[in-house]
Amino acid sequence: MGGYFEIKDLKVGFKTFEGEKSVLDIDFLALDKGETYGIVGESGAGKTVLALTILRLLPVPPAFVGSGSVLFNGEELLQKTEREMRKIRGRSISMIFQDPMSTLNPVFTVGEQIIRVFRNNNRFSRKEAEKEALKMINMVKLPDARNIMDKYPHELSGGQRQRIVIAIALSCGAEFLIADEPTRNLDVTIQAGILKLVAELQRELGVTVLFIANNLGLVSAVCNRVAILHQGRIVEAGKVREVLKDPRHPYTLTLINAIPGNRGERVDLDSISYREDKDICKEGCRYYSGCLRKQDICRARMPASGQITATHTVACHMAFKGGEADVKEHTQG
Repeated sequence: MGGYFEIKDLKVGFKTFEGEKSVLDIDFLALDKGETYGIVGESGAGKTVLALTILRLLPVPPAFVGSGSVLFNGEELLQKTEREMRKIRGRSISMIFQDPMSTLNPVFTVGEQIIRVFRNNNRFSRKEAEKEALKMINMVKLPDARNIMDKYPHELSGGQRQRIVIAIALSCGAEFLIADEPTRNLDVTIQAGILKLVAELQRELGVTVLFIANNLGLVSAVCNRVAILHQGRIVEAGKVREVLKDPRHPYTLTLINAIPGNRGERVDLDSISYREDKDICKEGCRYYSGCLRKQDICRARMPASGQITATHTVACHMAFKGGEADVKEHTQG
């Protein structure tokens, strides 16, 4: 790992009326410069909290960072002042949010919103900013850029709005892009176009992308490596090919079986969360109640992450005893 972006021993929680609730507990996560890295997990796994923690956008309180380190280009983001973070957001690290309608301002044209980004971050004249805005709209493959400039967000389709959000995210020259489920509310055919665009921009601009999704199928289309996030912990990580071909954590296999078209047993992710809530395991593995392969040790002790190969890690007590065949057999029942 080149040390471009690293997270170490990060613990994030929220203060509630019932006490402090842990949301993230990440031992280690590292991205190489110029790669596309996927984070996959069901709703409530902590994916968006992770993205907001990186950008220091979590509301404090009730959120709090218990411990840990978030290093970007060798600089500790958790120690930055708010003024310092304002210089990093947009210019160095930018984010594509799930819902473009909540990101875009409904009372301004999309062209005006891109222009304002350029003028607020550069000493551009109005004419120069308009020229750059047109370039950005063309870059995200929207036809008739001049006409699009004059449109309000509600006059565009969901896919067009998301492309405008991507244009805004890249308008300040950010080298690190966090894409938080950018295709969540889009039709399948539109999703494919957005995924293709992200891949093309990553190659053309050389940006590093942290791609967040709840679907392993989407991640496999655009990412080099992937981490599986379950209830705030990374339970498996590695190259996309090895995680898909040789899943060692039962939860990973559950996500693979949830991909439409897979031959494995179809799984309803909502039923997983419900099943786990009935039998909360505080000391042991957080997937204890949902796992068909659990043993007494799984309830008693949280599994540490171990290496399957030099690039493939998994946090499961059973992963190193029976191997891939055992995991598949017991998980699919």
